[in-house]
Amino acid sequence: MSNRTPPEQLTDRLFATERNPDDFRFDASVARVFPDMIRRSVPGYTTIIPMIEVITEQYVQPGSHCYDLGCSLGASTLAMRHGIPYPDCTLVGVDNSEAMIERCEHYVALDDHDLPVILRCEDILSTELSNASVTTLNFTLQFVPPEQRLALLTRIGDATLPGGVLVLSEKIRFESDAEQAIQTRLHHEFKRANGYSDLEISQKRAAIENVLIPETLADHRDRLQRAGFDQVLVWYQCFNFVSMLAIKNS
Repeated sequence: MSNRTPPEQLTDRLFATERNPDDFRFDASVARVFPDMIRRSVPGYTTIIPMIEVITEQYVQPGSHCYDLGCSLGASTLAMRHGIPYPDCTLVGVDNSEAMIERCEHYVALDDHDLPVILRCEDILSTELSNASVTTLNFTLQFVPPEQRLALLTRIGDATLPGGVLVLSEKIRFESDAEQAIQTRLHHEFKRANGYSDLEISQKRAAIENVLIPETLADHRDRLQRAGFDQVLVWYQCFNFVSMLAIKNS
């Protein structure tokens, strides 16, 4: 982590030309454009990240562990880092993409906070979790196969201390077809306003539809409660993107 040169960031043009709709992968090409891609694709992302710092500051406990699962380039990790006032806390970022972890190391090195960050290139389904006060899954669970989501959340719930929380941000689907159509149209207009062409929107959607599997809010609430969280509330929503706070009381 000694290299203080920022990683190269490019404009997202991955789907600007005709291409085969291969399944979306978080490879080196995505890592290079990821900051631009997520800013222009996810409504409210630039609001959610600083609020993760606020939530972390409210719920972090001395001597505990904090986890960013699916940390990608570390935006949530660094937000959590700045929200942790206790030097005896352990902050861990986990991602299974070597390209993401490599670039994340650069961003951590450039950050101006002195709390150490442990980065693991591992599968979040099997990474070790314990003594957690704050965990984030920031647009990560949607890429986990649906049949494996409860087991992951149960592991997080079991590892969470009384009074601890999970921040879960997700793209969702709606039970009403009419509402789904409206929210999808608004999301696509958001992308157009950020400079994406119709070709880019359609090709990205084709590439990601078998990889990103959204669920309803009711699905998420039910699963989080089964995983051991006592309260589940939506603290942010923009179109079909939400962020939830799941609290474990005891």
